[in-house]
Amino acid sequence: MSQLEPGDVLARRYLLLDPLAHGGMSVIWRAFDQSLQRLVAVKVLTASLHTDHGERVRVRSEARAAARFIHRDSIEIYDYGETVTAKGGVAAYVVMPLLDGTPLAERIAEGPLPWTEAAAIALRLARVLMAGHARGLVHRDVTAENVLLTADGPKLLDFGIAAWAGDPDDDRGTPPYVAPERLLGAPTHPAVDVYALGVLLFAMLAGRTPYPETTWEEIEAARRTDPPPRVTGVPYGVASLCQNCLAHLPEERPTAEDIVAALTSALGTAGIARQVRRGLTAAGSALVALIVLLWFQRSAPEPVLSPRATPSATPSATPSAAPSAGPSSSAPASRVIESSPAGSVTVDQAVDGFHDSLEDGEPCDATDADVVLDLKQVLDSVVRGPEVTGMAELRRKVADRAREGRLAPACRAELEARLKVIDRAMKPG
Repeated sequence: MSQLEPGDVLARRYLLLDPLAHGGMSVIWRAFDQSLQRLVAVKVLTASLHTDHGERVRVRSEARAAARFIHRDSIEIYDYGETVTAKGGVAAYVVMPLLDGTPLAERIAEGPLPWTEAAAIALRLARVLMAGHARGLVHRDVTAENVLLTADGPKLLDFGIAAWAGDPDDDRGTPPYVAPERLLGAPTHPAVDVYALGVLLFAMLAGRTPYPETTWEEIEAARRTDPPPRVTGVPYGVASLCQNCLAHLPEERPTAEDIVAALTSALGTAGIARQVRRGLTAAGSALVALIVLLWFQRSAPEPVLSPRATPSATPSATPSAAPSAGPSSSAPASRVIESSPAGSVTVDQAVDGFHDSLEDGEPCDATDADVVLDLKQVLDSVVRGPEVTGMAELRRKVADRAREGRLAPACRAELEARLKVIDRAMKPG
């Protein structure tokens, strides 16, 4: 901020040491509270208030409202004030704890985040916004610079300059996080926070913001008519949620509550999928041990029942008593099942083969976790139900997911081959 420099003192109390971050509406300073002898963070609004008494009243009202808003993932407000700067301007400032952490903007600058990490951060922020919106507060400046990654998780800054829903809009905001309706002077609405969170989620997932404009003039000149961009390489539900948050019309965006529900579901599905994979790995190891044990039991010579048994009796029986040679272990699992003699594959084995194809690498290794779980649940309900029905519905789901681009062609072919094996296994006789 041009009006303030290191060494300046606000309200004869807060000694400004050095700027920590610059946003579209404010600058955060590391400062020393000379009254309480502690380091603090002081956020100073970039616009001078000396020419607009109404603006000063509104900022003061908003700061007081935000000070009463307490949330574990929102920075607490210690103090609010207005002061005459050394250069004659009137600046409003908010005093907050000085937390040890990294601005999210720095983390994004290193490259895209894993989708589960990005979704977890967005979920925490959405919960803060949901609580603020429930009280009628709109943040208006949800940006990567205003999120601090701490040991206790992400913290959202700047509720000290929030506005009431329905207030007239102003020029507070940081391109490219500014929602399109703000260019038309629409009243403040929670949907502007949802749009900004969508931009932030996109940036975390892609390593860049969805649109290139970085100034008010550029976003005012942009004429966006195409659907919002869609991030790639992440689960379908997360990509769709992010795209919906970026909807051009505010009424088409989800609410903060909707975002919380969607991200909770996505992360829960990912957690279930990991647990299923771990369980299957453990179960697979136990199954291998059991098969080896049974193999040796079946391969062992029959016990001698009579001392009169001739030595030639049991050796001649050994080859016929041994299990028939199984398929080569190096062959793909689907080929093993396809080439097995009719009736040698049980329904359980066929279902396990379908699960394995979804979970164990190529060609389905890139399949979204929610698709994997959905197809497995539908299959299990089909084969475990009181009647053996529903295979047509499962095939339709496989075809639909492939048409949506959520199943690779090779994966679809593999799954359809597995379904044929299940069909044969379920046929009586």
